[in-house]
Amino acid sequence: MIIERMLAGGDLGSYPPLSARRADPMYQRMNSSRALMVLFALSLLTVDAHARTVWRCLRDGTVSLSTAPEPGSKCTANNLDDNAAALPNLWGAMGVVRGTLYKREQDGQVVYSTRNLPGSTKVLQFTVATPPSSPAHTGLGHIGKPELGAYQREFRNAARVTGLDEAWLRAIAHAESDYTADALSSKGAKGVMQLMPDVIGDYGVKDPFSAKQSIMAGAKLLAALESQYGGDRALVAAAYNAGVGAVTQYGGVPPYVETQEYVAKVGALYARYRAAMGLAPRSLELQPAQ
Repeated sequence: MIIERMLAGGDLGSYPPLSARRADPMYQRMNSSRALMVLFALSLLTVDAHARTVWRCLRDGTVSLSTAPEPGSKCTANNLDDNAAALPNLWGAMGVVRGTLYKREQDGQVVYSTRNLPGSTKVLQFTVATPPSSPAHTGLGHIGKPELGAYQREFRNAARVTGLDEAWLRAIAHAESDYTADALSSKGAKGVMQLMPDVIGDYGVKDPFSAKQSIMAGAKLLAALESQYGGDRALVAAAYNAGVGAVTQYGGVPPYVETQEYVAKVGALYARYRAAMGLAPRSLELQPAQ
C-alpha cells in the first residue's frame, strides 16, 4: 500500500484512488513517529499533481509547516517532487519536534498546518527527530556526463604528484563545482575543488580561485585523507565534505543528509569517469580481494 511504502521511506510515485486510501486502516489512524514531511505528503494525496508545495512559516521565533502561506507569518515555498527518493527536512536542526497537525479552511480551500490558527481543528499529534546540523553542502555540481576536457594539464599533474587516479580527482571536482574556477558556496568553499579556509591556509594556496592551485591543493588533501582512512574512499569523500571531525564523531559517514547525498553523487560520478577513461570499475568502499 502507498501509505506503508511512504512511512517506510519509499518513493512518492503513483498512488491508489482516494476512496481506496480512505478504506486503508493505516490512513484512518495516521498517527506516526515518521518524518513530518510524510504526514504532509499523506495530507496532500487528494491533489492530482506531480509536485506539491509545502510552506515553511516563521513567526515570533517559531516555525511551522503548512500547505498554504499562513496569514501573519513569513513563509517560503518548498516544492516536493513526487518522484523524489526521499522527502527533505524542512524543520532544520531542532532535535526532537513534538507538535500537532491541524486543518482549517482558508480562501475556500482545506489547509493543513502545524500552527493552531483561528478556525483550526486537530488532525493528529506527531513526533519527529530532525537530523543533526551539518557544516556540509551537497556540492554545486550535478551527476551528468564526464567532462574530460576541463583542465587536462592540471589534473594530470595533480594525479602524478599525489598518486591518485585522475578519475577520482575529476569526480570530486565535478561534484564540488562542476569545474567552475570562481565557484563560491554558501558555506564559504572556494574554487574548482571547493577549498575551505583552513585547507587554503594549510596547503599554502595564494589564490583559491586559481584552477591550478585549487586542483593541486584538493588532490593533496584527498591523498592525505586516503592515507588516514586506509584507502576507504567513502570515508574520504565524507571527510572532504563534512570534515574529519564529523567522520570521527559518527564512526563513519555522518548521518547528515547533505553528506550522504554527496557521497552517493561522488560514487556515481567516479564510476562514470572511470568508464569514460577506459578504467575498470571501482567502488568507493574497500572490497576484499578475490
